[in-house]
Amino acid sequence: MKTSARLSSVVVLVLLAGSVSAQPASGTPAAGARRPISLDNLAKVRTVRDPQVSPDGKWVACTVGTVDVEKDRAETGIVLASWDGARRLRMTTAPEGGTQPRFSPDGRWLSFLSKRGTEEEKKKGAQVWLLDRTGGEAVKLTDLPGGVSDHAWSPDSKTLVLVASDPDPDDEPEKKEGWKRKTKPPIVVDRYYFKEDKEGYLRHVRSHLWLFDVAARKADPLTSGPYDDELPSFSPDGRQVAFVSKRGEDPDRGNDSNVFVVEARAGGALRQLTTFPGEDGDRPAWSPDGKWIAYLQGEEARFTAYAQRKLAVVPAAGGPARLLTASLDRPVEGPVLFTPDGKGLLFSVVDDSSQWLGRVPLAGGEVERLTTGPRVVEAPSQGGGHLAILSATDAELPEVFALEAGRLRRLTHENDEWLATIRLGTTEEITSRSRDGAEVHGLVTKPAGYVAGTKYPTLLHVHGGPNGQDDHAFDFDRELLAANGYVVLAMNYRGSSGRGEAFQKAIWAQWGQKEVLDLLGAVDAAVAAGYADPDRLGIGGWSYGGILTDYTIATDARFKAAISGAGSANQLTMYGSDEYVVQYDNEVGPPWKSPDLWLKLSYPFFHADRIRTPTLFLGGEKDFNVPLAGGEQMYQALRSLGVPSQLVVYPDQFHGLTTPSYRRDRLERYLAWFDRYLKAKGEAQAK
Repeated sequence: MKTSARLSSVVVLVLLAGSVSAQPASGTPAAGARRPISLDNLAKVRTVRDPQVSPDGKWVACTVGTVDVEKDRAETGIVLASWDGARRLRMTTAPEGGTQPRFSPDGRWLSFLSKRGTEEEKKKGAQVWLLDRTGGEAVKLTDLPGGVSDHAWSPDSKTLVLVASDPDPDDEPEKKEGWKRKTKPPIVVDRYYFKEDKEGYLRHVRSHLWLFDVAARKADPLTSGPYDDELPSFSPDGRQVAFVSKRGEDPDRGNDSNVFVVEARAGGALRQLTTFPGEDGDRPAWSPDGKWIAYLQGEEARFTAYAQRKLAVVPAAGGPARLLTASLDRPVEGPVLFTPDGKGLLFSVVDDSSQWLGRVPLAGGEVERLTTGPRVVEAPSQGGGHLAILSATDAELPEVFALEAGRLRRLTHENDEWLATIRLGTTEEITSRSRDGAEVHGLVTKPAGYVAGTKYPTLLHVHGGPNGQDDHAFDFDRELLAANGYVVLAMNYRGSSGRGEAFQKAIWAQWGQKEVLDLLGAVDAAVAAGYADPDRLGIGGWSYGGILTDYTIATDARFKAAISGAGSANQLTMYGSDEYVVQYDNEVGPPWKSPDLWLKLSYPFFHADRIRTPTLFLGGEKDFNVPLAGGEQMYQALRSLGVPSQLVVYPDQFHGLTTPSYRRDRLERYLAWFDRYLKAKGEAQAK
């Protein structure tokens, strides 16, 4: 189905054992002196990601995303926080920035990826840069024509393994054989899977592994062929590299990725380790003794869109794989880490609106929960006896913490200044019952100063995916809507993760049916509870959230306003237009083999005459995930039927909006549209 990744945004440091408990922030103003969150705060959010602990455990590197309002662009830089919390060092500066910080195992270097230099250099894509931790400016290390998308250090700190793309001959058309013009040549496509959001039309430009000698500044190819190779990691002795690749007869026609091992030398022998006929992936993790490789096993091809991944290990020398979380009816998320003694593994578990850090013995056994509470924990990293993880709560933005004696100690304060002036809404868990008896869980965010017994205009804020969940992590959109007087429902309808395999796969080849029942059941529960005004209901979402908005307003006329972002309703027209052909083949079949099912799945468009809800449609001009045509078709249908509607197209944007002014504009339009139809004229003007 249509994917919509939630952005991770908090860092917490913990040890290998014990549960997490947080200390309250100090020095913040009284709640009465705080203001509701506003659109102006959007540009102040600093997003922390990708924590990396130094080998000696004394520092944590992470990326911090910021917004340059004047230049209307997002920027990402690298920050170091000392373990004692006394120092914060900005390692890269705007506009060059940097991503993917990685410490060399000997602790001397901090490498990162950055696209900087002349315009010609930037055309090549990101390259690896080095910072000497003893001091000095960053030095450009690689200069590969196709750019570098990933890198990892060898244990001796002398070599890097890189993921680099083949150079695209169309980037320099005047040098292309048979085309001696400066204008770009025609795009010639002959692959089965031929388009992808952000990447555009796909030709035979693949990503492969390279070995890079740091001292000699020399790169040698490690893999080749008509495949994309990714997620490399060195063995503890540095002699082998594990990676993930799809290498079937026609990789474009399926999702059968596997874990491979190749000798860490040019022309080295390559071996396939896993054989599961589905997705084996995430970055392979080596045990400290080099005998085992851990990875995440997905689902068979027909259930790929609803994958509940499981932790698995396979002998590095070859042999049958073992599932370590087969009895855990919850998805496992990477990265996966072996504990320093090699006897256990660490990973994240997606669990019913939360996400926690788990540990399981290599020999097998019960999964131990290491963090507690309504929070989202992910992306573990370790070094020097310390472990770094990303964590978020409903009211906490990304920061780094250390765990000492069972207590969290703040190391960074990236969002403290602006957040200290804000009065947030209240987020609670909600359970509803659908018409067919299904129990559905979700979250409700009420405005600050909520008055019990008062009926509020209420919005269904529908998450994308569907393979994802609304969870206990700070959500700017929910908070902004609540700050403007709305109760916001964020429901984990069937198809969402975190409630087990059966719940997740319940909508297979039945899109827009059970999910709609679940959303309507949640509204019924909110009305029955007395806080949702049945005469002032709205619905909206992005990606699969926009698709479900179309399905819902074509099913039920109770909503007075709707917003469908990056959605589609005439699913027949998405075949060959979006990037989901492999899913369609495995789940519903091609249209000429199952036309009745395709028509059934397209009912919002073919029953548009049932829609009475004023609807705002939005999308990115260059979206190949859910092409803009999906919104255009529904906009045209409603305009033809005389239903109030509007279409907003964001120039040069893909599935996710990245230009800061467009992100703000989208939220401004959300508020204006809902205010127009869900609030009295005076009420809307007074907000």
